Amino acid sequence: MPPVPVRPGIYKIHAHIIGPSSVVTATEYAVEHGAPVITDRLNPLPIEQEWIIEPVEPVPGAPYVIHLAQHDAAGLVSPQDKLFVNAVPREEWAKFTFEHVIGGVKILSDKGLAMRAGHRGAQIEFVPPKPDFQETWTLEFVRPLDEE
Repeated sequence: MPPVPVRPGIYKIHAHIIGPSSVVTATEYAVEHGAPVITDRLNPLPIEQEWIIEPVEPVPGAPYVIHLAQHDAAGLVSPQDKLFVNAVPREEWAKFTFEHVIGGVKILSDKGLAMRAGHRGAQIEFVPPKPDFQETWTLEFVRPLDEE
């Protein structure tokens, strides 16, 4: 399926997993590659549940980067096919594309692997894509970038 364009802005990224509503969340504690990124309940806190999604460059079809809305220097990275947030140079951030699937979008890495939430609280990982609800995400647009 061809990639779909995403409006640059601030989002909450909802996981399609069984149980209470879950969103992509940066954890508090860093390990070797940064802070692991998990799915957790939708809470007013921590603020690490809002993400900026924007294209790598302003050309049609460019992949996207995702970084914390409250910490511009902290972007998503994916060493060992697991998702972390880390304050590394922007060129080291993971790049993503989005595809329409039933009920939401599939988020694909630049290696063509699908972002997957095994269960609430598990670190998000990248796997070969297949039709699996745990690889389906909803992008909730919160506000445009110029309203930060």
